[in-house]
This record gives sequence, C-alpha cells and structure tokens, in this order.
Amino acid sequence: MSVEVLSAGPMLSVQDAGRFGLRHLGVSSAGPIDMAAMALANALCGNEPDTAALEFAGLGGSFKATRPLRFAVTGGLCDIRVDGRTVPPGESHRLRPGETLAVGVVRGAVWGYVAFSGGIAIAPVLGSRSTHLRSGLGGVEGRALRAGDVLPLGEEAAEGPCLRPANPARAAAIGRGDGPIRLILGPQDDYFAPEIVARLTREPFTVTPQRDRMAMVLGGVELPAARGHDIVSDGTVPGSIQVPGSGLPLVLLAESQTTGGYPKIATVASADLARLAQTPVGGEVRFSVVGREEGEEIWLAHRRNLRAVLGDLVAKPEGALRSDYLLSCDLVGGFFCPEEIVQVPLSQDGGIAG
Repeated sequence: MSVEVLSAGPMLSVQDAGRFGLRHLGVSSAGPIDMAAMALANALCGNEPDTAALEFAGLGGSFKATRPLRFAVTGGLCDIRVDGRTVPPGESHRLRPGETLAVGVVRGAVWGYVAFSGGIAIAPVLGSRSTHLRSGLGGVEGRALRAGDVLPLGEEAAEGPCLRPANPARAAAIGRGDGPIRLILGPQDDYFAPEIVARLTREPFTVTPQRDRMAMVLGGVELPAARGHDIVSDGTVPGSIQVPGSGLPLVLLAESQTTGGYPKIATVASADLARLAQTPVGGEVRFSVVGREEGEEIWLAHRRNLRAVLGDLVAKPEGALRSDYLLSCDLVGGFFCPEEIVQVPLSQDGGIAG
C-alpha cells in the first residue's frame, strides 16, 4: 500500500509534527512551516494531527495510490484534480487505485500540505519522519521528493467518511489575519538604538525571494546594530529575528540552526509565525510588539481555536446520502447545510433517491 510521486513541485517533502528534544545536540525540529494547516489536512483524512504528510512550496505535484484512500490539501486556495475532475481544497476526497491526483499552484500562500488517510509510513529517524532538507536528515534519504519515489502508507483504522469543516470560514482563518505580526523584543534588542528598534513597528517590511525552510529575509527596512552584528553564538528558535551585517532581518523557520552569532532583535510570536511564512514574495508585513506573557496567552488561544476546528469536522455527502452525513445535520431545527441538501436527487414518490 503506497503512494507514487509522478511529478514533484519545489521542496516537496515528508513532514510530521517535528523532531523535538534534540536542540541541545544541534538537531533542530524540522516539521511543517504551517503546523495548523498540516494538522487540518490530517484531521480531514481521519489521521492524528502529527501524522506524516507532504509539504510543498508553491506547486504540489501529481500522485497515484495502490489502495483506495482519502486525501486533503490545505494551506491555501489551490487547483486540485482527480483524473481531470476538479475538487476543492480544505476538505477530504477519495482517490482510487489508478486515478491521478494533481495538485497545482497554491494561491495567496506559499506552503501547501497533502495528507493521505493512514499517513506516510516511512521509517522514523531520531524519533520523527520529518525531512530536514538542509542537513539531509529524515524523510526519504533526507532530500526533497522527486518523480518515481514510492511512499508507504500506514493502515487506516477503518474506512471513514470524507470530511469538511462545519465552519469553513473559521477553519480558513486558523493562523491567518490582517493585523500586524506580533513580536516579543529580545534577547539582544539592546544591541540596537531605540530609534532603530522603533522601526520594527513604524515601517512596513517586504518579503524577499530569499527564503526556504530554514529562514526568510525581509527587505525594505534596514536595522543597523549600534553594538555590531556579531555576538557570541547562543541559542535560536523558530521565529528568532536575526540581523546580520546587511541590516536586513532574517526570520528563522522550521529548519533553523540551533545557535547563531547574529544579534536577535526580536522573536515572532509562535501563533503568528506561520502567517508570516505564508506571505508571498513581494507581500508587505507590519509588526507590533507584545510582552512575553501576552505572547503566551496568544499561543494558548491559537491552540484552543485549532482544537475546536479539528473537533468540529462533519461528514460530506457522497452520492446517495449516508447515515454518517445525516447524523451530522440538524434534522429537527432545520438543515445544517441546506445548500447541499437541496442538491440531493429525489425519487418519483418524493423520497430520497438511493
């Protein structure tokens, strides 16, 4: 039971929740750039949120499976086709043996996710199936996937229904928003003059093409360090904003190194890091500063919201109405999703066909 990669988009790789507890040994976590998007893709397929799935940048690729499965694509709007038939993102669909799944360009975002029911069952490395492309660790030979790769699938607990969020707008808003990206200052903000620190929140930054799973460079505003751009290397985390000699801030992402010798003017709040990373090249971003305790509360609220979305998935209608779909509807107080019910064909005597 496997999925074959027929064609692969940029940086297509296997990712699970990440590789934790090893930063003191110089091993960063890897894992998805947008954890909420991957968790949603997995949940739509009946998987646990940390199950191994595929991450891609910009363009997905095409795939075939050797067994019937459910799949879901998340991260942004995207052209998805099964044997030429268009299906929408953000919900799960069936893929049968011999059918070709084609995942096109993600729009309004950068990183997309493809999950399959049962998950990708490659052997874990250091406790994780995640690929760390920079170091060649995990995944399939530590590299981006390419045409001809065959990925083993895990067993499904049982064949379940295809799912969608009960509130699609709420699901699409997870980790998104129009407000400024929130930052916690430090730990080396004292390397910068007060007027330079003020530039963080006063001026807009632009996302440059210099980006990968390790980091992204922001342009448009320079942040010269009065005390210099070299420090004794100390710990870094995803979200650290390092400022090298160019003065252009460097935001670390999932494959960030574990230590660094540039001063870190601030750290992106964990709840907003995926939103920043999903901003397309040329996009404009603004920052605001929050305290550490507020940042923690923002993260806890983000996690609660994500759990609520993942716990509020409902069965989709598939041809004739299934009992699991009917049980997801409010058949007493009114239709839960009337725009879908009215499309169901009726028999000649007025009953539900099939």
